[in-house]
Amino acid sequence: MTSPVQATPDTQPGLLARLSAEALGSMFVVVAAVGVGIFSNPGGAPLPVALATGLAVTVAMLAFGYVSGGHFNPVITLGNLIAGRIRSVAAVAYVAAQIIGSVVGAALIYFVVTTVPVLTDARAAFDVVAPGFGEHASAQTQMAGVLLVEVLGSALIVAVFLGATAGRRALPAMAPFAVGLAMAVLLQLGQVLGNLPFNPARATAQAFFSSPWAIGSLWLFWVAPLMGAALAGLAFRGFQGLSHTTVAVTDDVQGGSDGLNDAFDANEEPLEVDRVKEAPAKSDEAATRRVATAPVNDDARDFFDGTKGK
Repeated sequence: MTSPVQATPDTQPGLLARLSAEALGSMFVVVAAVGVGIFSNPGGAPLPVALATGLAVTVAMLAFGYVSGGHFNPVITLGNLIAGRIRSVAAVAYVAAQIIGSVVGAALIYFVVTTVPVLTDARAAFDVVAPGFGEHASAQTQMAGVLLVEVLGSALIVAVFLGATAGRRALPAMAPFAVGLAMAVLLQLGQVLGNLPFNPARATAQAFFSSPWAIGSLWLFWVAPLMGAALAGLAFRGFQGLSHTTVAVTDDVQGGSDGLNDAFDANEEPLEVDRVKEAPAKSDEAATRRVATAPVNDDARDFFDGTKGK
């Protein structure tokens, strides 16, 4: 009598579901950021916009992170791509979905603005929240300053995302709060300097409904944040490579524990090298064995749906 074999269903969301989640989350972030920005004073009082955007990012990651990984920002997608956690084809599709969702969100706010009698010029209202530099920035920040802050802010956001969703000790419930708080804190600075969004998709959506000058300066808000994302992704990949080392085990080696990370790894499983050393030696085997651990190429989605590391 044969026992029935229970098949494990593949619960990984398809690409269409992931793109839909990215578009919906991006739309929600833009609706909150642009809507609060237009109906408040982002230059004089940046806290409402920064806080609303950070909370929107947190909520979107909590709601849709288990489906798509919770990027909602091209810089985070690029950082994940360079870090080896998402494939290039999926990354391009993610960015397209983020742009579409952001434009839809900005279009919804544009329609709302046209229904407010006191706002006679909808494009002028969007100029208030559009990113810019020089005469188009609230603090008249020059291009070099805006570029530097965009690079730095985007790199920090990507670093927080990659760090908060990596490792066995990371908590899925806390990662959205870490990323949302990082976004809120950095937007406090970015809003004062020139409505810097640290999000090329959001910058594109806002520029579409602003005056022509916003389109003319849009290139900066793609180049600078993507540069920052690339730097953070490369740094994370380097850290990942350092944490996965190749260990040579010979018959005459005694001990072999480095001890550098023992204080941090006390609760983890024994290294594979220990199992190799405990196994009986065979005469026909080579005198040297090399044991290597390779990083798993994961999307952050696996982190949120609980399958990371399984």
